[in-house]
Amino acid sequence: MPWNQSESNQPGSNKSGTGGNNDDPWGQRNRRGTGRQPGPPDLDEIFRQAKERIDNLFGRLTGGGGNGGGSSGGGKSGGNGLIILLLVIGLGFWVSTGIYTVDQGEQAIELRFGKYTETNDAGLHWHIPTPFESVEIINTQNVNTVEVGYRKGNRTVQSVPREALMLTQDENIIDIHFAVQYDIKDPTDLLFNVSEYNSRDIADSVVRQATESAVREIVGRNTMDFAITEGRAQLASEAKSLVQSILDRYQTGINIRTVEMQNAQPPEQVKDAFDDVVRAREDEQRLKNLAEAYANDVIPKARGFSARILQEADAYKASIIAKAEGETARFDQVLSEYSKAPDITRDRLYLETMEQVFSRSSKMIIDQQNGGNTVMYLPLDQLLKNRSQFSEESDPSNQSSGNRSAGNQVTNRSLRSTNRSVDRTVRQ
Repeated sequence: MPWNQSESNQPGSNKSGTGGNNDDPWGQRNRRGTGRQPGPPDLDEIFRQAKERIDNLFGRLTGGGGNGGGSSGGGKSGGNGLIILLLVIGLGFWVSTGIYTVDQGEQAIELRFGKYTETNDAGLHWHIPTPFESVEIINTQNVNTVEVGYRKGNRTVQSVPREALMLTQDENIIDIHFAVQYDIKDPTDLLFNVSEYNSRDIADSVVRQATESAVREIVGRNTMDFAITEGRAQLASEAKSLVQSILDRYQTGINIRTVEMQNAQPPEQVKDAFDDVVRAREDEQRLKNLAEAYANDVIPKARGFSARILQEADAYKASIIAKAEGETARFDQVLSEYSKAPDITRDRLYLETMEQVFSRSSKMIIDQQNGGNTVMYLPLDQLLKNRSQFSEESDPSNQSSGNRSAGNQVTNRSLRSTNRSVDRTVRQ
């Protein structure tokens, strides 16, 4: 409606008026008189006119005609326009429901009537809204953890015997716990090959069942002692390979990152007896280690001592043989010389023998000028030897009082023997 046209000049209007030029856009006159400058709008009048128009619109839709009624053609045209407007608004809202956002680390799978169409990465995307297409958003980078054989509470760990108790090769029962970490490597396989996938709980259940089956197979091939002691790392490694093989065989799209053994022990009912057996085995191993250490210390020493004795024996044997061969060679030479000159050789042997004898004994030569037959012999060498022994034995810095008395007794005995020797010499 133009600013200078009154509402009564409009087509289809049922109001009467003069249609002055000083009407404002809201159908109000200038309150300041005949001036051209408009005043502020009246809010009550605006709300009243809006209410009347809405009432007229709904009256036409219901066939009431509204305020004394317009023409039937105008009512039908207004009703069709409203329906089209509502359809356009509804269509816009329906189309807007197809807009979705994929966060970082997630993938969106679009399904058209349940059939796979495409996979979208992170970003803003649009699909044909329901019921034609639907979207499944799956986090592919989040690392999830599954407990097998136990469940963690707030501050407690509760065992699950149905999953934890397993039979070993030596027919023993073991209580074993595993923690498995996994992520999604192919969301399409997870969505279509894992039945009724609607949350992470389904993937956890699949991983838990596959891990339990793999661990039971591996534990059944090993003994209880091996699983509890040195075989923990090996069992975890074999379990990871076997679980991944099972999941790939069924095309679940799940990737196993780590499989860690949290605990491995006998059942609670026999744990005390098993601990006694373990302690006894540890004591046995400790004693074996001590025995091996002692053997490693003694055996090399014995072998070295034996080798030294053998070497000394070989050296003594070689020296004796060499000496005997030398004596034999010398005797052969002497024999040949003796056969040539017996007297000279005999005298030479006598002189050499006496030289060897006198070289190892003390000698004393007395020149007797008077020419008597009696020789006065005083064993000065024995006296000197006894004196030196007496001085050593009577040293107070090295000998005690008992040793000094024993030395005096030896000295007295030596003196008595010396006197007896002198008496025999004098008698002779």
